[in-house]
Amino acid sequence: MNESEFQPDGRPVDVYLDLLRVRMDSEDYQLLMKVVAPALRALEEQPPESLDVALHPDTDQEVPQEIRDEAALVIATAVTGRMDNRLVEIQVDGTGPVRVVTDAATADDPGRLAEIAGCIQQRHQVTEELRGIAEASGLSTDF
Repeated sequence: MNESEFQPDGRPVDVYLDLLRVRMDSEDYQLLMKVVAPALRALEEQPPESLDVALHPDTDQEVPQEIRDEAALVIATAVTGRMDNRLVEIQVDGTGPVRVVTDAATADDPGRLAEIAGCIQQRHQVTEELRGIAEASGLSTDF
């Protein structure tokens, strides 16, 4: 995907990408676009609630965490239409630190972040239980 495929039309994600293009090093911006292009295309084709987005660029190049973080924020802006999304790292018992994109109000609310951490921990426990069931049944545990 090249830059011309996402011409600004007033959408928040286009405004955000323009700001990033000005702020970021050219090579980093190009890598960012490689990472987010598939997700942005998919969002144009179907509703966000039906998507499972993974940040895997169409390149063998290693993607630095800073670019991954920006990619998550770009996709969040495309999904929510909001530019106040923030990336926070929360501690989750049993899994360690987890990066989460959320709105600014939630990012500043320790109680809400604790609720999110609890949901992530519960999901992790369910996944581990399902993995154990699959293993005991002789099924694949790669999910």
